[in-house]
Amino acid sequence: MYDLLIKNGTVVDGSGRPGFLGDVAVQDGRIVGVGAVANDARRVVDAAGKVVAPGFIDPHTHFDAQLLWDGFAKPALAHGVTTIVPGNCSLSLAPLRAEHRMKLVGMFNQIEEMPLKAFKEGVVWDWETFAEYVDRIRKGLAINVAPLVGHSVLRLWVMRQAAMERPATPAEVAEMQSVLRECLDAGAVGLSTSYVDMDERLQPVPSRYADAAELDALASVLGEYGRMLQIVPEFYDADLTIARVDELAALSLKHNIPTTFSPLFVNADNVAAVDRVMRRVDEQFARGARVWPQVQTRPIDISFCFAVPSLLFMRLPGWYRIMRFGMPDEIVAAFRDPDSRAALIQEAAPYLGLWPTLTLRHVKHDANKALVGKTLAEIAELRGVTPIDAMIDLSIEEDLDAHFLSAGMGHNNDAEVGRLLAHPRVHVGASDGGAHILSFSTYGDTGYLLGHFVRDVKTMSLESAVRKVTADTAEIWGIPDRGLLQKDYVADIVIFDPKTIDRGEEDYVADVPGDGSRYVRDSRGVSEVFVGGALAWSAGGGYQQAQGEILPGRAA
Repeated sequence: MYDLLIKNGTVVDGSGRPGFLGDVAVQDGRIVGVGAVANDARRVVDAAGKVVAPGFIDPHTHFDAQLLWDGFAKPALAHGVTTIVPGNCSLSLAPLRAEHRMKLVGMFNQIEEMPLKAFKEGVVWDWETFAEYVDRIRKGLAINVAPLVGHSVLRLWVMRQAAMERPATPAEVAEMQSVLRECLDAGAVGLSTSYVDMDERLQPVPSRYADAAELDALASVLGEYGRMLQIVPEFYDADLTIARVDELAALSLKHNIPTTFSPLFVNADNVAAVDRVMRRVDEQFARGARVWPQVQTRPIDISFCFAVPSLLFMRLPGWYRIMRFGMPDEIVAAFRDPDSRAALIQEAAPYLGLWPTLTLRHVKHDANKALVGKTLAEIAELRGVTPIDAMIDLSIEEDLDAHFLSAGMGHNNDAEVGRLLAHPRVHVGASDGGAHILSFSTYGDTGYLLGHFVRDVKTMSLESAVRKVTADTAEIWGIPDRGLLQKDYVADIVIFDPKTIDRGEEDYVADVPGDGSRYVRDSRGVSEVFVGGALAWSAGGGYQQAQGEILPGRAA
């Protein structure tokens, strides 16, 4: 008798081959039969009218801290994701000396917009090494985790304060190599670094002080294991991005490692630039290099209030400075002061087209609740002011707790995004799950891929899209025994309705320590998710306690 039998579904096995009607049988956490299966099972799931696929793999997340209080990595499982890769953008929670904890918290707050209160109230700091961190997150883990080690924290571990000041000496590089080996032995699937991010002081993160020799030395260690190098390039400049593609290609060829960069955004204004980047990617693959661009499927919805810094204001230093360093009463005072307010409005003038389109998302006072859902253009007309004045006035009235939404950022060109997603070298990633929990409506990349680009605009077939987020990702990252519905593979399985799957509507949910709430996209069309053969989430029953694993990977 099987432990689990999924019957009558359309099996899309992750290989890219056409789907077929059939069954999937599971015993002891692994797939033991696919096709026409004749036997009884302790649990039988009728998947008639639905697709049965391998669990999705998300290669770009920041669930590092959330896993300490939430082993489900909500809302990942609800979207069919059974394996996540945290530790991107040069930031991981280990290896980390006690003296650098607040430094790392500041970087997560600045770069990933993760609330300081969440760390203060949700994290018990009882580890330093990568091995200790991995042991810590194993407790209550219900999703699979393939963690990266961050270059910035690796430098802090070895160089301390000097990590934020200069390149490493040969002796320090050798020590970093040794520590990286310890991390890889403990379960890290690779190393992440960044060329763009800023710390809480608006200074370059430690990884940006590394020279080419340091990165080459660390890549040589990755070559010993065949593990991944992930970078954040200067994505806003095509020439700089192409230079990073060339750098990654050289490291890939020299050390025989896979590399990936994220994000690669396409919109109506940069199609030619993205085409140039992709041509260089193709050229480097033709030489034998492995340089995988990561692309988001969904537009980004950015929400903000002036109580916390928002990356939306990074190009407006006056605004960002008061959000970053000002106390609430100082921000309100700046908004009330006529001269300060006039200077802020003048600085924002180049973006006059943005402010009218913002939507009021959330307020706490009854007097303004009737305005929720209206654009600033509509509110401004009602009040007889400009949209930017309406935004400032509402923020004052709501004690900085008025939340505004900028919807559909990141891309606004379905045809070009779809063409990019269909490219055989493009890696679906950059979800940023676990980050930007008060500003971005996180998650929904896989649902948007399968709902919008497969079903609605028909950019690619269902089978090719499933392959991109399952078998292709497992192969690129060297994640063993996942990504296919195949005999002897681990039974990470998602069942979804192809007629309804999508990224879902926006939710405001309460599960963040300290702040209590965050914006997410709910799950649409996913009915059951299994991790290692155990039910981890269902549309009717919510989250269930499965047993996730740390996946150290093999040579990719």
